[in-house]
Amino acid sequence: MNFKLKIWRQKNGATKGKFVDYPIEDVSAEMSFLQMLDYLNEKLITSGKESVHFEHDCREGICGSCGLYINGRPHGPQRNTTTCELHMREFEDGSTIVIEPWRSKAFPVIKDLVVDRSAFDKIMHAGGYININTGVAKDANNILINKSISDRAFDASVCIGCGACVAACKNSSAMLFVSAKVSQYAMMPQGRVEATERVQRMVDKMDEVGFGFCSNTYGCEFDCPKGISVEFIAKMNREFFSAKICKSKQ
Repeated sequence: MNFKLKIWRQKNGATKGKFVDYPIEDVSAEMSFLQMLDYLNEKLITSGKESVHFEHDCREGICGSCGLYINGRPHGPQRNTTTCELHMREFEDGSTIVIEPWRSKAFPVIKDLVVDRSAFDKIMHAGGYININTGVAKDANNILINKSISDRAFDASVCIGCGACVAACKNSSAMLFVSAKVSQYAMMPQGRVEATERVQRMVDKMDEVGFGFCSNTYGCEFDCPKGISVEFIAKMNREFFSAKICKSKQ
């Protein structure tokens, strides 16, 4: 398979970037998208040119570091798939593939396709943990949890923090990410202890680091590689408003 790649190249966050064309030939249909970029970089390095910088780690759809904007879609054309799980057979032979980094004020470009997603870490540090002293670990069956609730909490916890929801939103909102993290704790009894403080701290930090408001287009859910539902945004809003009401009554 042969392709024409249009890749965003940018030296650093302070310089102006541009698209650069890279024709690439003899690509196997069974290559993953990242393997194709590895193949391109091998050719660039061999010819004495600078390689294209992009993020990756596990390459198993778990870590969330591989996010790229491909042909106008976060993670490319395949739904419920991360960039590292995307294969070249999903593209038409001879086609042009446009590759960009996430576009968001809160995700500044570091170099080429690599962005700084530490804003997500700051939100988690603001309240995305359970701080109570649990003491010696208890048997899991000591706290009975309805299966439907535990299943729903698990649905929220599968968020890998890749930032596709931010890239898909015209306002660069992080509501889906934050709501998933808030909900996975708020639905469990262990997380209810600090639920009121947690949701306020995380939402406040989300606004502080520069993410936009929810656009209600459902683009985040559509392009989320883990299929996380926007219903969690509604739950987070309920948690947030309840916390504000409780605070005003104190």
